[in-house]
Amino acid sequence: MYEQISHSLLNEILDDLKPEIRRQDLRHFYTRLGANFYAIHNLFYHLYGQRDDFKPQMLRLVETLARQYIHRSRELKNLDIARENDHNWFLSQQWVGMALYSAGFAGDLQSLADKIAYLQELGINLVHIMPILQCPTGQSDGGYAISNFREVDNRVGTLDDLRAVAQEFRKREMLLTLDVVVNHTSDEHEWAQKAMAGEQKYQDYYFIFDNREVPDMFEQNMPEIFPETAPGNFTWNESLQKWVMTVFNEYQWDLNYSNPAVFIEMLDVILFWSNQGADIIRLDAVAFLWKKMGTACQNEREAHLILQLMKDCCQVTAPGVLFIAEAIVAPVEIIKYFGEDAIIAKECEIAYNATLMALLWDAIATKNSKLLSQGLKSLPDKLERATWLNYVRCHDDIGLGFDDHDVRIVGYEPHAHRRFLVDYFTGVYDDSLATGVRFMHNDKTGDARIAGSLASLVGLEKAAALDDSRAIESAIDKILLMHSLILSFGGIPLLYYGDEIATFNDYSYRDQLDKANDSRWVHRPTIDWERAELRKKQGTIEYTVFCALKKMIAIRKETSAFADFNNRHLVDIDNESLFAFVRFDHNRPSERVLVICNFSAEAQRFDLQRLKSSGFGAHGQLTDLYTGKSPIHFKDQMVLKPFSFYWLSEY
Repeated sequence: MYEQISHSLLNEILDDLKPEIRRQDLRHFYTRLGANFYAIHNLFYHLYGQRDDFKPQMLRLVETLARQYIHRSRELKNLDIARENDHNWFLSQQWVGMALYSAGFAGDLQSLADKIAYLQELGINLVHIMPILQCPTGQSDGGYAISNFREVDNRVGTLDDLRAVAQEFRKREMLLTLDVVVNHTSDEHEWAQKAMAGEQKYQDYYFIFDNREVPDMFEQNMPEIFPETAPGNFTWNESLQKWVMTVFNEYQWDLNYSNPAVFIEMLDVILFWSNQGADIIRLDAVAFLWKKMGTACQNEREAHLILQLMKDCCQVTAPGVLFIAEAIVAPVEIIKYFGEDAIIAKECEIAYNATLMALLWDAIATKNSKLLSQGLKSLPDKLERATWLNYVRCHDDIGLGFDDHDVRIVGYEPHAHRRFLVDYFTGVYDDSLATGVRFMHNDKTGDARIAGSLASLVGLEKAAALDDSRAIESAIDKILLMHSLILSFGGIPLLYYGDEIATFNDYSYRDQLDKANDSRWVHRPTIDWERAELRKKQGTIEYTVFCALKKMIAIRKETSAFADFNNRHLVDIDNESLFAFVRFDHNRPSERVLVICNFSAEAQRFDLQRLKSSGFGAHGQLTDLYTGKSPIHFKDQMVLKPFSFYWLSEY
């Protein structure tokens, strides 16, 4: 019965489409709309069916999909069809990404196009260009306070510049990832400005209240995201003489997705950037999309329905485009952003593996893999047609969001252990060369997060200042060890710009008024291209790190076992310094790679008989794919140097 209602409504909508839409060649569009409309109607009705304007909003939604399909280029439509025919294309081990600020990496978008050869030299073929949309000077949250969703910020270039970059990427079979900030706008956005001018239509785009009664009820359950610089979740607006929900910063107004007009506006934005050539859209702050009284206003059921609806709609207009969920939440919540289907990602095909990132930093500080092993055992399996984005560093802080239950299982007290980690990576702990910076210390809870470049956090900056060759070597080993894991674990590895040449902290942010209160700018560098040239000079830090990462990336691309088809299982090792797992080719399970890592500052031994009991080393010679040599042996044991790894294959 419900399908009949859906079918009848679709016929009404198609009859009511504007003539300029009906005149177009929409064969593929109608086929996909028919296939997805039942799900779209079901979700839209669940979210907005109680409204009197439900049918007009459904018509507007379909017209939005049709218009963006009409504006989609023939080249992109052909790419959609190719990806529909090869629907697992993004699970290949061939993809290796880098996240970068175009201004910090190259200066602007035009100059970024000139640096493509550098990216290809390293082996990068997926590039996440950090937010480039128009935002205010100063109050921009690193580009995530958008004042115009359809314009490139003139400080980095123009829309034509971006299209040129996208075209160059497609020629070289490189993927372009762009941000769409779906949770909020800048208070300088046209919608916010019209709301402040008194237009009720746009006041309904946000959460705006006459007094503190409702905000105070919300605050009882909502945590503070930036307690040092933006305490609370509501801001008094003088122009409106009202309170506005501002979860992140006072100048970022949260959008009200209980209003279908907001959903349609933001879907239109997503499709607009898909049509500019984005292969992947990173949806920022998706955990916050639905606000409900009496909850933390994070990870709500309706937020997932919104993402499902966005995905179903995108499947109609631009099915070749993938979504990344930027949801830095607890492991049990992260997995939900793939969706509830047993196989296919119904929300986002890709999610940040923030759990793995935090656990890697724990292993570096503790010099053991206890929490890493336990935390990954507790991480639920992803869907078959979905993948993790694995990373060591990103533009954001390092949050220590692993599960307290796992922390206790391995013998730590959660609060004390997190305090130790913050102290370790900020150099307070005696046995640490790290030069990280605290981020967002919360006086109420004592919690804090960590900022700093990869090289500085592993102690390379301080070791270089001390001219301590052994400490330099050890820090470089840690950089390579962490990257060996994200490149082999299963998913898309995402490097962070500057890490490939071991860039140190940039303390210049402290002298800039618009950045001084945000310590994350310490690891958002401007690349020194003269220093980058040292990657060609043997004996330099830059040469050592760049060449090693380049080699790892090349090997990854040649190793089919590193594709991501849930083809990994952890190996229990009776040595808390070591961490190991097996990757296998899902088409040829006998072709396997054993990844084994030593997080200790001391050499460790591993009983070869344990390998043979699991089938490794019983029928052939073990070879380390990275060095091309047999692993070091001592009697019947394999030896791993401090902070080293093996990618072992049997030939």
